[in-house]
Amino acid sequence: MRVLLVEDHQELAETVADVLRTEGMAVDVALDGRAALDRAAVTGYDVIVLDRDLPGVHGDEVCRALAAGGSPSRVLMLTAAGSVEDRVDGLELGADDYLPKPFAFTELTARIRALSRRSGPALPAVLACADLRLDPARRTAIRAGRRLPLSPKELAVLEYLMAVAGRIVSAEELLERVWDEAADPFTATVKVTIGRLRAKLGDPPLIETVREAGYRIGGS
Repeated sequence: MRVLLVEDHQELAETVADVLRTEGMAVDVALDGRAALDRAAVTGYDVIVLDRDLPGVHGDEVCRALAAGGSPSRVLMLTAAGSVEDRVDGLELGADDYLPKPFAFTELTARIRALSRRSGPALPAVLACADLRLDPARRTAIRAGRRLPLSPKELAVLEYLMAVAGRIVSAEELLERVWDEAADPFTATVKVTIGRLRAKLGDPPLIETVREAGYRIGGS
């Protein structure tokens, strides 16, 4: 999934982003409200993790603007103020969830995944294709009883292909949904990752290359 993390404390932002990336998420970081709105205007994020106390454009105003503009992104608001009144205020601004600081990374990632599931069609808890099973929550993939040694990015690509249920996915779409804004669109990153993923999945092949169109996963 694609996540925008909006947090003005750079060290904390980098730490949280690193944790989310190890969970297979593509994470962009904005350090202020104006940058957050600019990024949200051009990228379809699944979830926006929004610090409430931002300099410049306050987090409340960011949340209002996203809601008023009909943004499809789910918003998880973070703040050091954790009273019931604060939580109610945040939700009434248009946030979908609210998490007070300090927070546990495990809870943050679980809430992000829960919000992402709400942003699209309901998916099963475990994705399946032929003899392949992928558990997004546990970050595990098993084929024919064998756990596959996948990197976070390989697991994220596989999860996306399985989630769209056999639809052809272009390299550009994979780059948009699985990589963050730092990815170079002119590299062979997607092709190389798909190649490594195929090798680890083994035979019979499950990922098909559709000429001049992209990739899809299938099998019987």
